[in-house]
Amino acid sequence: MSNNNTHKGGPDDTLFDIDFVSPEPMENEPNTKPYNVTDDQSIPNIQRNHVIPEETIDFHRSDNIVNDVNPFNNQQEADWEPNHLDMHEPDFSNNKRRGFFSRLFGRRPADSTPGSKYNSVTTSEIDDSYTNSRDQFNIKILFNKYILRKNVSVNGDMSKPRIINMNDRQANAEFSYCDNHISTTKYNPATFLPKFLFQEFSKYANLFFLCTSAIQQVPNVSPTNRYTTIGTLMCVLIVSAMKEIVEDVKRATSDKELNNSKIEIYWDGEFIEKRWIDIKVGDIIKVNSEEAIPADLIVISSSEPEGLCYIETANLDGETNLKIKQSRSETSKFIDSRQLRAIDGRILSEQPNSSLYTYEGTMELGSQKIPLSPEQMILRGATLRNTAWITGFVIFTGHETKLMRNATATPIKRTAVERVINMQIIALFGVLIVLILISSIGNVIMSSASKHLSYLYLEGTSKVGLFFKDFLTFWILFSNLVPISLFVTVELIKYYQAFMIGSDLDLYYEPSDTPTVVRTSSLVEELGQIEYIFSDKTGTLTRNIMEFKSCSIAGRCYIENIPEDRKASIEDGIEIGYHSFEDMKERLHDPKDIDEAHSIDIFLTLLAICHTVIPEDMGNGQIKYQAASPDEGALVQGASDLGYKFIIRKPHSVRILLDSGEEKEYELLNVCEFNSTRKRMSAILRFPDGSIKLLCKGADTVILERLGSDNMYVEPTTRHLEDYASQGLRTLCLGYRDIPEEEYTNWKHIYNEAATTMEDRGDKLDEAAELIEKNLILLGATAIEDKLQDEVPDTIHTLQEAGIKIWVLTGDRQETAINIGMSCRLLAEDMNLLIVNEETKEDTRKNLVEKINALHEHEISEREKNTLALVIDGKSLGFALEPDLEDYLLYVGKLCKAVICCRVSPLQKALVVKMVKRKTSSLLLAIGDGANDVSMIQAAHVGVGISGMEGMQAARSADIAVAQFKFLKKLLIVHGSWSYQRISTAILYSFYKNTALYMTQFWYVFANGFSGQSIMESWTMSFYNLFFTVLPPFVMGVFDQYVSSRLLERYPQLYKLGQKGQFFSVTIFWSWIINGFYHSAVVFIGTILFYRYGSALNMHGEVADHWSWGVSVYTTSILIVLGKAALVTTQWTKFTFLAIPGSFIFWLVFFPIYGSIFPYASISREYFGVVPHTYRSGVFWLTLLVLPIFALLRDFGWKYYRRMYVPETYHLVQEMQKYNINDYRPHIQHFQDAIRKVRQVQRMKKQRGFAFSQAEEGGQEKIIRMYDTTLKRGKFGEMADASANVFEGTDNNRASDDELTGHYEVIDNNDLPDNPFAEDNDNNVENDLFDL
Repeated sequence: MSNNNTHKGGPDDTLFDIDFVSPEPMENEPNTKPYNVTDDQSIPNIQRNHVIPEETIDFHRSDNIVNDVNPFNNQQEADWEPNHLDMHEPDFSNNKRRGFFSRLFGRRPADSTPGSKYNSVTTSEIDDSYTNSRDQFNIKILFNKYILRKNVSVNGDMSKPRIINMNDRQANAEFSYCDNHISTTKYNPATFLPKFLFQEFSKYANLFFLCTSAIQQVPNVSPTNRYTTIGTLMCVLIVSAMKEIVEDVKRATSDKELNNSKIEIYWDGEFIEKRWIDIKVGDIIKVNSEEAIPADLIVISSSEPEGLCYIETANLDGETNLKIKQSRSETSKFIDSRQLRAIDGRILSEQPNSSLYTYEGTMELGSQKIPLSPEQMILRGATLRNTAWITGFVIFTGHETKLMRNATATPIKRTAVERVINMQIIALFGVLIVLILISSIGNVIMSSASKHLSYLYLEGTSKVGLFFKDFLTFWILFSNLVPISLFVTVELIKYYQAFMIGSDLDLYYEPSDTPTVVRTSSLVEELGQIEYIFSDKTGTLTRNIMEFKSCSIAGRCYIENIPEDRKASIEDGIEIGYHSFEDMKERLHDPKDIDEAHSIDIFLTLLAICHTVIPEDMGNGQIKYQAASPDEGALVQGASDLGYKFIIRKPHSVRILLDSGEEKEYELLNVCEFNSTRKRMSAILRFPDGSIKLLCKGADTVILERLGSDNMYVEPTTRHLEDYASQGLRTLCLGYRDIPEEEYTNWKHIYNEAATTMEDRGDKLDEAAELIEKNLILLGATAIEDKLQDEVPDTIHTLQEAGIKIWVLTGDRQETAINIGMSCRLLAEDMNLLIVNEETKEDTRKNLVEKINALHEHEISEREKNTLALVIDGKSLGFALEPDLEDYLLYVGKLCKAVICCRVSPLQKALVVKMVKRKTSSLLLAIGDGANDVSMIQAAHVGVGISGMEGMQAARSADIAVAQFKFLKKLLIVHGSWSYQRISTAILYSFYKNTALYMTQFWYVFANGFSGQSIMESWTMSFYNLFFTVLPPFVMGVFDQYVSSRLLERYPQLYKLGQKGQFFSVTIFWSWIINGFYHSAVVFIGTILFYRYGSALNMHGEVADHWSWGVSVYTTSILIVLGKAALVTTQWTKFTFLAIPGSFIFWLVFFPIYGSIFPYASISREYFGVVPHTYRSGVFWLTLLVLPIFALLRDFGWKYYRRMYVPETYHLVQEMQKYNINDYRPHIQHFQDAIRKVRQVQRMKKQRGFAFSQAEEGGQEKIIRMYDTTLKRGKFGEMADASANVFEGTDNNRASDDELTGHYEVIDNNDLPDNPFAEDNDNNVENDLFDL
């Protein structure tokens, strides 16, 4: 955003504070008027009475989306100016409305006193609060502060610059700067106990049992043993704690692996290999090619001319093109380790902050003061490319690096099912209170009114005291209505489900030996309820590998391997289909068609010489192409494969080698560089025959409008472009023209004037280029494939069929993102793209409102909604995320089948996710592979990280780590569906089984005068959840499969069952509870009827006592709840037999042993003589036969009715699975392919992407003129600036022509050693004497 658009604080500026907002009144408009949106109140379907968000998020911060500007604009270097960055600070006025919790807890806005204006762009409240919260329980800081009494102020005075002494660790140690250790763990030894207890007791069931345990300690109140509840609760907490510790240890192990990565640190005159964690602020480190940057550093020197280096920042901002960084000229000469020792000075740096694209500092080197800018800063998380080595000063380390400042502390996430359980436990607690009140009041009435209780001597007893004592007694008696073992059972189920996900070979990626890792097992059931997926593009959907796929030359289309049924043919007078590359080579040398041969020659020559690629001679005839743009690298590689090898670049010429062995050299006269406005690049060269030609490549829209009048290949080339676009390929048009000498001389004068002007240089250079880029001759077009990850199109198609909406959030430009959307089937040929690409907030508002009006006027159907896709760029998104526009954005986004957000920053990714999370009740999943995706991953309900080419930062911070995007299909469709159904069944069954047994205690109070007498012995009741019914929910939660994996993937629509809450909802929950009440009533009344006449006789005519009857009630209840488990189980395995029949057999064996032995140890003394009386009674066994059948008859009948007369979709699929019924529905894939071909014609006028992802910071011509690849590198692997060599051609360091001719083999980056210019260990150059 520009400063002109700085947002002014107003009454509605509280972005993420919780406020209780009532629905705003709507005005009813007459139906006769057209629907028109004029303000915020005019959209009736936009919900404003949103649910209270799950978390309070405060973004009182300056480093918001305003700071995420284009980082590649030229920044004028200036001396240190402390107030320079103030102009970036948005106006957060103190008169803004504060949120409810802000007012409740008295949080005040951040002060804006003059003394705090140093680097105000980043010294924000969010940074301070994050640091303070992170360090609050940091043992190291607390130990240093209170034990060692050391200075532990890591941030220092934020209004002053950070002072860093170069080459002086001792001096820097006084400032106590943060070390380079990073941690993504949820706990540390100091925070584990408070965080864990807070997390566990936020579950109302645990809080309830804590209160029950306390009540049990009151003397003469508890009808059961005082230790039964507290002992069970301790077991539950210990098991949960062990699970949390195991998962956090895995995170710590992953962090340790990263912290122990190797790096070369300058120490005592030489570079020594140490660990990342050993890096300190002020150190000089050396990073070699293809290595990750371990800390934020300032470049000192590099192996390239003038301290140049290439870095890849896809891990930071998602962009695939390489960025160019350059050291200051004053330090670029320090290339030897002995020279580095002589460096003495300090750096005045800005304080640590989260702004990725800004930096200010001053280097004091001797008497010189050297300004530092983002051009010298390389951030942690970037990767060094196309550069042998760099050296740099470490500025920020560990959690103070900009990358980590953009991260947030690992959040504690709670699932939707847990939240529903919590609310239902509150409701169940209400039911419990009602039961307690009925029982307590009944006891008071009975003790007062009954004339038959005089033997109890209750006269004079306080009725109030009796009521409260009874209240506590019945609280304990009925407390087991809430299953105490529920959460530990669920935690164990989730942990084992996570283990099975990690053990699934279908989710194992063999090439990189990477299994799927579930880092947060508590979220597994949410995998079955996802409605939105937010995905990164680079490295997630694509491999970040470009491949030259096809080309169109002179109206003919060429490809390496011709697809089936796509051979060249004539249709409507235009040739369609493909010729092979071999055919093209034959035509190139065909003397019969000189014109076409000439076109092919110029086409391939343009690919080989019109670019900014640097060829690197690797020896042995091998060449590596160093390209800042992966697209340009692919084009040059394609030309090389077709026989036009680019082999040498000099400051003023380039040389290519043909397959015939002939070398051609072209004089480079001028380069008109690419930018996003021009969308093209041109080079003017003098050919070997002396002619001057302009070679131009760019987007089809800009090339076609600059063609001359006589171009015969426009129509076939346009047809080919449409064909490429339909396949999602990145396209470029190529053209050229001959320039007369006189015209070039006149134009060069204009160009030089534009290049030396001090005002609007960029615009004037563009105007100069316009003068000569005209009357082009169209050569053809190229098609580059941005290679997708394996099975991405199929995965996205399956997920969309499952009812999941996919939003792609990428740092790439709009055209690139649309192309990838087409190729991965996120976008279809018949889709209507709703594009929002505006420069101001008002224009963005107008655009969104117009789209909403249009959608309402047409009253689009659900089918038509599937043809809509929203494409919005980063600048418009920044405006749309503001409070007064975000409802419009969400409204349009929810109507669309797919959404693509382009040029977005890491912060914007998180804000988009949080917006959808706050304003909808849907469950969200975010997936990415770079550090720029971490905030998005942590903001979503479920975060998935890909262990990809961009590093492991996302995988370390995610809840689940996978190796490929394709694994998302089985992870959600199969494991997610299974987990949700299993967890739902296990939870419902746990509540049911407790209700079925313990509600018999309530029915009994009406028969025992409300005395609080228990039916069953207390320890036996505790064993109910601990031994005899613990296995069925566990086995159902781990092994049950309501539909097989094959059929779930065959019918992804079954996934919608989870989205709709088909297996777990408030209605379903209470239906199970009511069923438990019914079964408990059947057991109580049935056993009363069986035992009431004393028919349960023992030897010598002894009738059954109270405890014998209690054992009968207990045993019958166990048999009924196990029978219910058998009814709801859909897949029987050996574990199911062990859990259901096995549990009942275990009780029948356990009871006689326990009842015969333990009473003699003063445990369960109630069981003296009960065992023989019970097991010898025929009534006992008759009860076990009759009552379970009677109780479960209703359940069986209901199940039969549902399946036979009102079946669900999964019931039908279960029938197909059971009877192995084949699906004979016709396959329509071929028909869909035919429709797709027809739709290609309809897309003729739609916008096409073009293959250019080059950085826009300019200066490419200057950089390529620094290189002379005929020069040999120095002994340190460095290359001198060839543009400064006035004696070109006489340098003794130049390679001979014999060395430069011959056979060259072009190799990929993947085939190279890690450091091609590493010093020979046998002749270490650092031991040589160096003359200063």
